[in-house]
Amino acid sequence: MSQGKWNRSGEYGVPDTMRHRFILLAAKIVGLIVLLAADQHAIGQSVSTPDAALALVGGTIYVSPTEDAIRDGVVLIRDGKIAAVGTRSSSAGIIRGVQTLDCSGLTITTGFWNSHVHFMERKWADAANIPAAELGEQIQTMLTRYGYTSVFDTGSMWTNTRRLRDRIDSGEVPGPRIRSTGEILYPKGGSSPDLVLDVIGSMRIALPEVANGAQALDESRKLLDAGVDGIKLYAATFAPPFVALTDDAILAAVSEAHRRGKPVFAHPSNRAGLLAAVRGGVDVLVHTTPESGPWDDTVLQAMKQDHVALIPTLKLWKYELRHDRTSARDRFVKTGVEQLRAWLGAGGTILFGTDVGYMNDYDPSEEYALMAEAGMTFRQILESLTTAPAGRFGESSRLGRIAVGLPADVVVLSKDPSQDARAFASVRYTLRDGRLIYRSDK
Repeated sequence: MSQGKWNRSGEYGVPDTMRHRFILLAAKIVGLIVLLAADQHAIGQSVSTPDAALALVGGTIYVSPTEDAIRDGVVLIRDGKIAAVGTRSSSAGIIRGVQTLDCSGLTITTGFWNSHVHFMERKWADAANIPAAELGEQIQTMLTRYGYTSVFDTGSMWTNTRRLRDRIDSGEVPGPRIRSTGEILYPKGGSSPDLVLDVIGSMRIALPEVANGAQALDESRKLLDAGVDGIKLYAATFAPPFVALTDDAILAAVSEAHRRGKPVFAHPSNRAGLLAAVRGGVDVLVHTTPESGPWDDTVLQAMKQDHVALIPTLKLWKYELRHDRTSARDRFVKTGVEQLRAWLGAGGTILFGTDVGYMNDYDPSEEYALMAEAGMTFRQILESLTTAPAGRFGESSRLGRIAVGLPADVVVLSKDPSQDARAFASVRYTLRDGRLIYRSDK
């Protein structure tokens, strides 16, 4: 056996052969640590190094909603970005020696957007001080287990949501990219009393109420100065007292947000609220309006002329009427489905969103099924999850597709959604910037 010896500085010297063995052993240990970290059940970000690389191998890849699928494909991720995309047969050389994730029989797409969520449940309160493991579990349960790598919060306490976002962006807690409108602007007398907030499980949030354009402008400026990513307007209330934002209030808020390059969302509630929001120039309607009955040409033409996008939230109507008779609930949901069908037929833009955080049933499977029932194809649903929101929110050059050089926001599905829309919810892995932030045990 080779013996070491003391060197001149009094340190124990190791012969080259033994040193080489030590180096090889250390490299194997480091590699094992990286693999174990990447295999965690998504409460911690995977270990990342400047040269970290990962190859997703063998899956069916939908790089975008419009391009042909790549069968038996490979997505190579390096330094948090997409480094290469192609077939396995054409990628053998570039993935040699790279850590791989076997995706045989699975489906690979870019990361999903949920364009209508809320961080208003009481469990999100004091987000700055929730233990990291607990906070990570909450985020996973509501969002990352369903493939969401980008979300738009359309109503919450902005100071609290900002702290939540900061903890995610710092890498302390795994989670999606968060955009937020902060507090919703309500018509005078229209916000929910504390008792209602308590019953629905919400934090008690001071919601601004505005009676005219001057007040709407002032409140919008406060929110935008505080750093929100958009403005949310409650155009008309859906329950007593029935009040609505004035036209000048809507226009003032929209004008200020657009002056700063920010989108405006509107909760329409009914036909009058919808048309007022559209006339005022809002960008996104966050619900269909089943209580108003079928959408006629007047509604559809106004929406199309203003280039608004629609978030259908069809499952929400089942949730809202869960205590009502089945027949009444089914009629209400069917009206929402038919409104989406009409908007789809008019060639309108559709964004996927579920209103989770207000709704505590987080599973989006039924939303996908109802969208399919309204006539949306697999690729149209995929568009509503990827390229449509990326385009609407100014991120089309960076997000929404699997392409070389873009951030590696990736979802791997256990099933093929081209065969069943519900499969969009069967998520095996979620990656943000190349880091595994959710992994299913199934």
